Amino acid sequence: MKQYTAVKAEVESWRGFLRRLHDTLELAQLDDESLRGELENEISSIEADLEKRSFTAMLSGKYDHDAAILAIHAGAGGTDSQDWAAMLQRMYLRWAEARGYETEILDMTEGEEAGIKSVTIAVNGEYAYGYLRSEKGVHRLVRLSPFDAAHRRHTSFALVEVMPQVAMDDAEIEIDSGDIKMDVYRSSGAGGQNVQKNATAVRLTHLPTGIVVTCQNERSQTQNREFAMRILRARLLELKQAEKEEERAVLRGEYTKAEWGSQIRSYVLHPYQMVKDHRTDHETGNAQAVLDGDLDEFMEAYLRGAG
Repeated sequence: MKQYTAVKAEVESWRGFLRRLHDTLELAQLDDESLRGELENEISSIEADLEKRSFTAMLSGKYDHDAAILAIHAGAGGTDSQDWAAMLQRMYLRWAEARGYETEILDMTEGEEAGIKSVTIAVNGEYAYGYLRSEKGVHRLVRLSPFDAAHRRHTSFALVEVMPQVAMDDAEIEIDSGDIKMDVYRSSGAGGQNVQKNATAVRLTHLPTGIVVTCQNERSQTQNREFAMRILRARLLELKQAEKEEERAVLRGEYTKAEWGSQIRSYVLHPYQMVKDHRTDHETGNAQAVLDGDLDEFMEAYLRGAG
């Protein structure tokens, strides 16, 4: 029924677009000069709608329609890398907000001086995973460090992980309750009134794989366990997909291990401004706009090239 509802909504959307197109053509055939302004506006609107539909049509993977789990981890480089991870968090939250997606921070470890060591975010909305899968990989920042007294140029790295939020009834991922070890503890965070008096944070360890997930949002232990299970299912699916890809790559003779230094995108703020994606060669000189969440051109270039 869930699949049927989604397909029905998609078909109805295209039928509505087709009716709109026919209505506009009929108005144009009247050859009425007084309608020119209205028609030009409508045609521009239709072209923008068609471009958006063309973009969405590229999202045809099994999980592209689903919500996503986004995780950001600071790399080596201390405070600079932790600040860079926080900048990426802000970038993706702004991108999601502009697209009308709901976001929720499930787990976050703050840096000692500034920024964050890691953060896990649920991004809820249609095609969230389809769009965000283009962001998976190492992101590199080059800038004058605000944390260096000599104000020297620093290079920082952060890893972005993107996983689909797998439905509980997805037959591809089965989790035996006996394979999970659960620990509860108090959430770490700001002092004062925000200190957790009860142990509500949850840590799940999947014994067969050794995967550990945590969730310590300001919620009940039951809700945190539910979200931790959601993250665990996503990580197990990612592991399964990675094993399949590795197997296929070995058979094709193309397998190379993914190394930390193989960044997918560079963000240069000094001595000039540029953001360049190394997979597609798409680049822009407006680095600030990208850091403010303007990512659609990079996502589209990736989807058109890599799919």
